Amino acid sequence: MKLTAEQEERIHAFVDAHGLKIKSLRDDLVDHLCCVLESEGEKGRSFDERLQKAIDELAPKGLSELEQKTLFLLNAKRIRIMKKGIYLLGFLSAFVLTAGVTFKLLHYPGANTLFISGFLMLLLVYVPLLAFDRYKVAIAKALSERLKIILGVVSALIIGLSVLFKLMHLQGANWLLLLGAFVFAAGFLPFLFFTMYKKSVS
Repeated sequence: MKLTAEQEERIHAFVDAHGLKIKSLRDDLVDHLCCVLESEGEKGRSFDERLQKAIDELAPKGLSELEQKTLFLLNAKRIRIMKKGIYLLGFLSAFVLTAGVTFKLLHYPGANTLFISGFLMLLLVYVPLLAFDRYKVAIAKALSERLKIILGVVSALIIGLSVLFKLMHLQGANWLLLLGAFVFAAGFLPFLFFTMYKKSVS
């Protein structure tokens, strides 16, 4: 059954409404949906019903997730290298931090340098990179999921800095700890339990 120009426009508008960034993917989706609807022999169903059925079969979780999977496949090698780099950095910073704590307990020279270096690498480099990686995965999800990641990272950074200030006997440690605890309790925890509740009832 040949589609009318108006029906093709409606398919274009439907795909464009999802805000897909990959133009070639948008065009391929439109072509695929047009072909499916033209080849479908079902009668007695409206165009909207047939379009919705074709969409559900193609992308049950939405076109945005389909684009995310396409991007992952296109950049799989680069993403794997980046993830290896992030986790290697995490391992190195944790290793240096552990060495610093061990040297501190055994009163070996260089303990403070190792401890501070490992702590700063973990707090200021690894945690933000890991959070950015998680945020990219959650960018197509609900706003509450993204805010949970942002507020969790901000509170971890502030509390981590307050611990470092406390250990180095710097001023402002208590204020940083209070601020970090406030962001964690009033910002991160409500979004954490809200998303946990949504998952439990869905």
